[in-house]
Amino acid sequence: MSEYQYYEFTAVDRPLTGRERAELRSLSTRADITATSFVNTYEWGNFKGDPRTLMERYFDAHLYLANWGTRQLMLRLPKNVLDPATVARYCQGDSASAWTASTHVIIDLHDEDEDGTDEWDLDGHGLLASIIPVRAGLAAGDLRLLYLAWLRCVQSAEIADDEPEPPAPDGLGSLDASLTAVAEFLRIDPDLIAAAAAGSSPAGSGEPTAAQLRTWVVGLPVRDKDAILADLITGGDSHLRNRLLRRYRDAHPTDASIPTAARTAGELLATAADLRAERERLDAERRERDRVRRERSAAAARQRHLDTLASDQPAAWQRVDELIATKKPREYDTAVQLLVDLRELSERDEDSSSFQHRLAELRAAHARKPSLLERLNLAGLDT
Repeated sequence: MSEYQYYEFTAVDRPLTGRERAELRSLSTRADITATSFVNTYEWGNFKGDPRTLMERYFDAHLYLANWGTRQLMLRLPKNVLDPATVARYCQGDSASAWTASTHVIIDLHDEDEDGTDEWDLDGHGLLASIIPVRAGLAAGDLRLLYLAWLRCVQSAEIADDEPEPPAPDGLGSLDASLTAVAEFLRIDPDLIAAAAAGSSPAGSGEPTAAQLRTWVVGLPVRDKDAILADLITGGDSHLRNRLLRRYRDAHPTDASIPTAARTAGELLATAADLRAERERLDAERRERDRVRRERSAAAARQRHLDTLASDQPAAWQRVDELIATKKPREYDTAVQLLVDLRELSERDEDSSSFQHRLAELRAAHARKPSLLERLNLAGLDT
């Protein structure tokens, strides 16, 4: 089997210039390059570029996928939108790290298949598109992505058991589609996420209302309002809304923003293990109920079949004779199955002696048909 490596980079805040696209083309003659993306798939060889450098210079998001188990996601945001100190509270290991480059902070999320299992049915196309909305949420102050990054470190045993968790953001129990896509891409244990969600408030519990935002805007200094309008008209700040929402939240802390008692990484892992055991117990009970229901249904269907057979046993024996007379292996199989049914019917109706007598006569009549006798013996239809 061939290797499979998938690279995708996306520019969100600004399109690539013609010169930048030419620079990227020098790294790969096969890549699909547009004003906002760079996509390439390798079945042999390796990408000549450095993803870290490309993220620093050109792109806001990057996804890498390899069929030997490696998965990587990078996101870049302006430092005036996402505080590097906040990122550092969550990205604490090899599975989740971050660095700053000029005016940006870049988050690097990484996972290796711990079992080392090769994956041969991978296709990276569309994955980054399903994930990219988390970047806008993070820019607006939704820190659930960062908390998932910390959980990835916990799951990879990169966080000490006695290490307290960072602040648990609202809404861990109701991840949206893009956050769910991140969790699935990085193979974060759903039971670990569920354990963490127990200490998270419902999504949106600390969100300001439109009336609250209007009141706050009215009270802003005129100079600030002028700067906001100028940025809005000129389009000089693509994250203007996110910065303003963050400024509002900083000025209006709510009960939901007050940290609760932190749990440790070890406590979360233990809770996840308990949840997993309970889920597996419930799944086993469900499978057992399903098995019993299927067996009862099959038994009832079997009895109905035997009832039908009992209504005209002479016709059934005649059918056996007709099938054997064809001397065809497939018809022999059908005859043997019909005999098995007749035997079960005789046992149910406590008339086994009559069946055994008829069977003995049948075997004697066809003693020179070794293929038929072999089938009868295999079915336990001997005298």
